Amino acid sequence: MNGIVISSSLNQNSKSLILARRAAARWRKHDWTSTLVDLAEWELPLCDGGSCYEDPNVIALRAIVAQADAIVVASPIYNFDLNAAAKNFLELTGDGWKEKPVGFLCAAGGRASYMSPMSFANSLMLDYRCVINPRFIYATGKTFDNDTIADPEILARIDDLVAFLTRIAVAIHG
Repeated sequence: MNGIVISSSLNQNSKSLILARRAAARWRKHDWTSTLVDLAEWELPLCDGGSCYEDPNVIALRAIVAQADAIVVASPIYNFDLNAAAKNFLELTGDGWKEKPVGFLCAAGGRASYMSPMSFANSLMLDYRCVINPRFIYATGKTFDNDTIADPEILARIDDLVAFLTRIAVAIHG
């Protein structure tokens, strides 16, 4: 089985990337192939609904998403939503998301935006019939000590999120 973790932050020192690395490592503990797609390492066009789909990086990423059995989206929260790179990635990779279990890892400056993943999740459920893990991770600055996750509860919740997506993917894909 194959799990992918999409780190949508374009900042190499991002807290959501730290969360993403943990999730990718946990899938390997379930004997899954695990791919971390760090969007900061990919040059992607903005989705224009046309020629963007001919871009070699878009073609490569569409194949990665299509081969996934489950997906985790790790994103910073900006303006009460996932960042624009996450939305652009979804628009570029589209149909590859169909009927896949999806979980969220969010990093934010404060606690007020904890419902931020909902519009993205709704789009995935309605457009692609994804199964959304409702127990997403929402981490604030207090979760981290420099470049490590210092909160044992968040570590355990990431492990639980990956385990849940693993069970759902096996049930869906056999």
